[in-house]
Amino acid sequence: MAEVLVYVDHVDGAVRKPTLELLTLARRLGEPVAVALGAGADATAAVLAEHGAVKVLTADAPEFTEYLVVPKVDALQAAYDAVSPVAVLVPSSAEGKEIAARLAVRIGSGIITDAVDLEADDKGPVATQAAFAASFTTKSRVSKGTPVITVKPNSAPVEAAPAAGTVEALAVTFGALATGTKVTGRTPRESTGRPELTEAAIVVSGGRGVNGAENFGIIEALADSLGAAVGASRAAVDAGWYPHSNQVGQTGKSVAPQLYIASGISGAIQHRAGMQTSKTIVAVNKDAEAPIFDLVDYGVVGDLFAVVPQLTEEIQARKG
Repeated sequence: MAEVLVYVDHVDGAVRKPTLELLTLARRLGEPVAVALGAGADATAAVLAEHGAVKVLTADAPEFTEYLVVPKVDALQAAYDAVSPVAVLVPSSAEGKEIAARLAVRIGSGIITDAVDLEADDKGPVATQAAFAASFTTKSRVSKGTPVITVKPNSAPVEAAPAAGTVEALAVTFGALATGTKVTGRTPRESTGRPELTEAAIVVSGGRGVNGAENFGIIEALADSLGAAVGASRAAVDAGWYPHSNQVGQTGKSVAPQLYIASGISGAIQHRAGMQTSKTIVAVNKDAEAPIFDLVDYGVVGDLFAVVPQLTEEIQARKG
């Protein structure tokens, strides 16, 4: 059977959820071969095998942490040359998209970014994308070379499918450009204990209706009751009520969780562009004419300061 390369996003051997989703999609196209790089790469093998990887190609070298992106591209190209896959799948993060683009240029292939679904027909992989602020969906295929495709988080379920997961060392030769951009320092991001916004299965967001940074506590409380990430509209972020790193929208982050709860958000197109591919959307707004209600699966016309705390209390009570 044809093989599909899957680039592994992991932290010291802990595989992140988008990679497990890629393995689910890769199995529609062929047999997944995972490529894990850097410290802890060997430790990824068990979970990758559990989710369908027939082989796990691993490599570790100082270059992966000391320099930006290019060493990882060198390694992924080495894996491509060794496997000759029918497709290369990469998580659709900022770094992932750069790695994918550089690889596509090197191997003379087309690239599709931010896919939300994958399928195969007799001509090869077909990717579904959301276009024009998710107002349309398109189906595309690469017309030249091996498709290199980045896939948005939460685009597929995580499904166990035990496979061999044979670990093989990947021989990597770094090119002259690999050491072109050196990392001179790192500052760890302060942990909130909440999931990463773009990967979260549930997102709770607040907007202009929250009416101040001091009131975002009720949004956070609801999020914490659900194990969710916290988002914010551009209006809330521009007002200084919440960090820019949490902005959901066309000029912020795009999310596609299983559940999206918008509180005090009117639903301007800028915000909708970043969240309307969510599977289930719930909105709380006191304005019955707010555009957000045109998009939702469930809407509550009411004061968020009354509705959201009651919802949080009910969730906590049911959790027991």
